[in-house]
Amino acid sequence: MDFSSINPILLLASLMVASTPILLAAIGELVVERAGVLNLGVEGMMITGAVCGFVVAYHSGSPWLGFVCAALGGAGLSLLFAVLTQLLLSNQVATGLALTLFGLGLSALIGQGYNGIKAPNFPDWDIPLLGDIPVIGPIVFQHDPMVYVGLLIVAAVWAFLKYSRAGLILRAVGENHDAAHALGYNVIVIRFLAIAFGGACAGLGGAYISLVRVPQWTEGMTAGAGWIALAIVVFASWKPGRLLLGAYLFGGVTVLQLNLQAAGLAIPVEYLSMSPYLATIIVLVIMSAGRAPGSLGKIFHASR
Repeated sequence: MDFSSINPILLLASLMVASTPILLAAIGELVVERAGVLNLGVEGMMITGAVCGFVVAYHSGSPWLGFVCAALGGAGLSLLFAVLTQLLLSNQVATGLALTLFGLGLSALIGQGYNGIKAPNFPDWDIPLLGDIPVIGPIVFQHDPMVYVGLLIVAAVWAFLKYSRAGLILRAVGENHDAAHALGYNVIVIRFLAIAFGGACAGLGGAYISLVRVPQWTEGMTAGAGWIALAIVVFASWKPGRLLLGAYLFGGVTVLQLNLQAAGLAIPVEYLSMSPYLATIIVLVIMSAGRAPGSLGKIFHASR
């Protein structure tokens, strides 16, 4: 076993890349749940975004256009969930699970003929001067642009929920939708917008896997990332700052287990492969003491 082959700077830099798809999907789901909606279809929206982004980027040659279409694909699928749960009042848990199954099947259908094809190159963004700083530069300032987009979205969601009137209204809807309705706020519209935002973020997370992290299309390539995103929202107690920490924790364990495999650690590969998920479950049990939004998962009917 040779631990000298593990470069700590490269390890930390890889952590940010490995965390980005989870971070994007989780921050979108956090907004959805703060609005009082439980959408378990994150995995389906991620895989739909992955295939939509890949197909568009492959044919257009533009990864940026691929990301835009991935966001639209994820948002479109999420609006199907919104119609079923907010207008037709279907059960949110059952509908979310069905959305995941539908997304997995739809992505397999769309992705036929694209298996193993390489995605267009999406180069890293070496920030001048900052990227040349020893140690910190390679870790923080030499990534692809979507890493920074993910961080900006987290910061924007934090500021939106904490300081804006619209964020206060969204939180009020999530805490008590009947009281928000009595005050004259359109609960259905607010939840539709939150669900669409969550779907767009999940689509971006999926496209990041197929366009940057892998980068190619493989059926089922999200491999449970949507479920981890859901778990991290609970771990974060529905707070954006803690969500960032949770995403980096999962990304760090994922990258570490790959490096330990490369170093020849004498542990069966199956144990190392399951370690990120096991670590996530343990942290969930220990840390998830935060109170969920009061109306989370509850059906709203304006006539009641």
